[in-house]
Amino acid sequence: MLGLYGINVQKFCDDYNKFIKQFLYEHIPIKLRLFITKDLNFSFEVHNIRYTVLLQSLENKKIDKVVGIESRGFLFGMLLAQELKAGFVPVRKPNKLPFSTMSASYTLEYGTDTLEIHTDSINPGDKVLIHDDVLATGGTAKAVCELVEKLGGEIVQLNFLMELHFLKGRDKLENKNIFAAITY
Repeated sequence: MLGLYGINVQKFCDDYNKFIKQFLYEHIPIKLRLFITKDLNFSFEVHNIRYTVLLQSLENKKIDKVVGIESRGFLFGMLLAQELKAGFVPVRKPNKLPFSTMSASYTLEYGTDTLEIHTDSINPGDKVLIHDDVLATGGTAKAVCELVEKLGGEIVQLNFLMELHFLKGRDKLENKNIFAAITY
């Protein structure tokens, strides 16, 4: 089934399901993993519900730009931007964006990584929604917040399809409005 922009929605859902299961397998003990996966159903209908819930969380909030974090944040980020009539801003790994960029590095369990944003993508005072698929340890989201704020954007909300609460990612995002469609 092809969706907006010719995206194969079923393939996206299948790939997302594989990613989550792999993450769970690598990072979560077996007993907890069994509890979590019994409720995971990443069908098209479930994604539609989550998309609707993400939009409802933004009711009566003015959004000028939606920032999508590479790469799973792009799909729902673009859909949210279209629905909100806002601009879409991709945040990517180094050397993937074509124009002048600024970067922020963050710590991972196994090292560091870097993300980049176009320097002209956000204007001072822009109301910004940041979207990604999963809030885990919070390092990626914190780096993106730093980039948006350096450009003068005002972060209205951070949206996630899922939050892995036990990894305490919110702790790195103090004083930020955070919404997750589901929380484990």
